[in-house]
Amino acid sequence: MAARKWKVFLLPAVLVPVPFVLKVVGAPDLAVFAAAGIAVLPLAHLMGIATEELGKRAGPGIGGLLNATLGNATELIIALIALWRAAEAAAAGQVAAADSLVEVVKASITGSIIGNLLLVLGLSVFVGGLRHKTQKFSVKAAELQVTLLVLAIAALVMPELFQLSYRAGGVSPALPNVSLGIAILLLVGYLLGLVFSLHTHKDVFNPVTHESEPPIWSRNFALAVLIASTALVGIVAEVLVGSVESVTATLGLTEIFMGVIIIAIVGNAAEHGAAVLMAWRNKMDLSVGIATISSVQIALFVTPVLVLASFAFGKPLTLAFEIFELVAIILSVAIVAVLAKDGETNWYEGVLLLLVYAIIGVGFYFHP
Repeated sequence: MAARKWKVFLLPAVLVPVPFVLKVVGAPDLAVFAAAGIAVLPLAHLMGIATEELGKRAGPGIGGLLNATLGNATELIIALIALWRAAEAAAAGQVAAADSLVEVVKASITGSIIGNLLLVLGLSVFVGGLRHKTQKFSVKAAELQVTLLVLAIAALVMPELFQLSYRAGGVSPALPNVSLGIAILLLVGYLLGLVFSLHTHKDVFNPVTHESEPPIWSRNFALAVLIASTALVGIVAEVLVGSVESVTATLGLTEIFMGVIIIAIVGNAAEHGAAVLMAWRNKMDLSVGIATISSVQIALFVTPVLVLASFAFGKPLTLAFEIFELVAIILSVAIVAVLAKDGETNWYEGVLLLLVYAIIGVGFYFHP
């Protein structure tokens, strides 16, 4: 038991110092970026374990709340660091650099949503289908998440429609205020959704938790690990974001591809492993829940928090996304809605989800 408690710290202890050492010795930004991205993965895993351990001791209600608010902490921290650096660049008169970082943040939001719905869920359905011919999940729970994602689509489409209707050309001066108002309403919807799912309608929807096992860590130890790993993610994210602009130029990529594909995959690492493992164990309810709930968290919690934070930093993040990004999100939600209708999955449906993700990825790669 003691060995199981401590072995999860070995990989972070080895990988986290690497990007800082590379930066000190003057290694290329690409090497620093890659090392920082890899170092985030075990830290995200530690945050997930600590949250799970706290949930075991706090009971299903508080445990569900912890999972809901901390499940996407990695993406949130990386985006907050990027927005902070964007505000600093704008204050220093580096408008192009600031706008570039803001675009990366917006693209990472898009990438997290479509990545969870297509890549994480697709890989889970495919891997689970290789071992089990047909896997079942709760239609009611999946449909609730799809409904919340439709709310998110409405919230993201409206600012873009508002901007397109601005007849004077350029960016409407009211767009930041429109985004702020919608962000507040999304947070209200998210909080009411927690009340619905964790309190008034527990029988309709049960929060995603792992198997009911006795806690391995004490409450104080789990809390200390959560705080420490969160702080380390913030420090590593500073290095990661600091090399984004250089790496984007070195690889010849656009900000939108960097955010939608690469940054999103790094941020969603914890969800990838957990969802695939649950599918392999024939726990498709949990696997589908991890993928869909994570997308809902990004849309209804992480995105509004980023908008509010950007106003505090002095470089407002608007919700006027690229049409290309909006269509990608709508397509992702639509295909998951179709998949959720019968409550069953097989390996070929997983392949189809992965192919849709690859098709969207190709589009973003060549997007100007």
